[in-house]
Amino acid sequence: MPLQRSNTADKFIVDRRKPHRNSDVARAVRKTRDRLSQQAGNPDFDRELLKLHARAMTSGAVVIPLLVLAIAAAGRLAGVGNEIGLWALFTLTCYTVVAFMARRIERTEAAELNPLQARREFLVGHFLCGLGWAWFVLLGCGTCAVDQFQVVKAVVLLFAMAGTALMASSLSGALLATFAVPVALYAYLGVRLWMPVEAIMAGLLVLSLPFFAYVARHINRSSLMLLSFRSEKDALIAELETAKSMSDEARRRAEDANLAKSRFLASMSHELRTPLNAILGFSEVMANEVLGPMSNPTYRDYAHDVHDSGQHLLDLINEILDLSRIEAGRYQLNEEPVMLLNIVEDCCHMMELRARNKDIRVIQDFEQTLPRLFADERAVRQITLNLLSNAIKFTATGGEIRVRVGWTAGGGQYISIKDNGPGIPEDEIPIVLSAFGQGSIAIKSAEQGTGLGLPIVQGLLAMHGGEFELHSKLREGTEAIAIFPLSRVMEELPALPTAAVASRRR
Repeated sequence: MPLQRSNTADKFIVDRRKPHRNSDVARAVRKTRDRLSQQAGNPDFDRELLKLHARAMTSGAVVIPLLVLAIAAAGRLAGVGNEIGLWALFTLTCYTVVAFMARRIERTEAAELNPLQARREFLVGHFLCGLGWAWFVLLGCGTCAVDQFQVVKAVVLLFAMAGTALMASSLSGALLATFAVPVALYAYLGVRLWMPVEAIMAGLLVLSLPFFAYVARHINRSSLMLLSFRSEKDALIAELETAKSMSDEARRRAEDANLAKSRFLASMSHELRTPLNAILGFSEVMANEVLGPMSNPTYRDYAHDVHDSGQHLLDLINEILDLSRIEAGRYQLNEEPVMLLNIVEDCCHMMELRARNKDIRVIQDFEQTLPRLFADERAVRQITLNLLSNAIKFTATGGEIRVRVGWTAGGGQYISIKDNGPGIPEDEIPIVLSAFGQGSIAIKSAEQGTGLGLPIVQGLLAMHGGEFELHSKLREGTEAIAIFPLSRVMEELPALPTAAVASRRR
């Protein structure tokens, strides 16, 4: 019979069926990178400027043609012959060619666009439009009822130049390619005829062309600056999207690792506790010689060692589970009014035997008028025992430990445990505050330790809204301070009235 394998996620330590990355984020990052790679080889943004020029010519394709039609209609009414109709047809054809060229370039992808060829085509199209305006300059009207017909043509050219300077500013040289020939031709005719008004208008056109060219160049630089800002913005967006994608991936892996850790701890805590109960029980029976005396005293010492090692392993498992619950936010506080003085005093009595074995004197310095704290008694007891255990462990024989309980400057309450042991180097304080972290003195110490006491203290105090401070100097000692905030201190309530006072009030 073939082996059946379950497809449920609970059978796996890590659920790999989830998508590894956000597809929308990856698609946005790829699209932005493609656009940036297209711009990377063109520091002057030639493709983008051509696309802007094509968009401007497409959106304003009817402006200049409407002006040409208006001029043609006005010329027919003024008595100009059929030549103005041929001019209008030629000029409209040139602008139509430029409009179709702009529509084709606008629909072309930027990566497929050849900037040199597109620029050349646009300049040729604008030059043809300029030939149409040169034809307009050569138009004559001997029978027109309009005085100063040359002045009217100059005004029309000024309007056309202004409109072209605005629409074609994204393409440098488009204005000159369009109106260099018409303005030169008008100036030549004005100088040749040497009529004051025509000469003045010719000078005005000659001066207007570089002015409008300057305006177009200034708009072009503004467009370049906007494109540069947009490119930087797109680059920042791409970096942010990439960082977000990486953070999502890291968060997913962290969640998987946390899930694997939780399942491992849940499984191993049961698997380790079961044999540990037998080890502790049988070793204790053998060490205490419950079933009869042991002829060899070495075996009895071995039984004590086995029991001590098993107890150390059980303590390690319990501390690891406590730290895991604190980090996962699953440690439930059973909050109630407690007396901090009583808890610390009980802990000092519990640790008195260990301190006496090392000839360490524990000095208690308590303030007697402390109100109750709203806290978890088990957590406060664990905090105190962990700090006292560390102080006794690292204090040399004949040393001294001072335990203080009192008010903080902010109105809270604190527990201070100070020893005169070897101290901790300043650069090792972050190490001893991390999980499984031990300083060089702890590594050299003969006493066993897990390196989880201080992280558990920090976690329990953080759940109470408190703080933990560790001050130490080499060869002077270490002081650990657990601070409970003002919000945990309960105010004293007034005493209830006695029966006599109550009856008197009634």
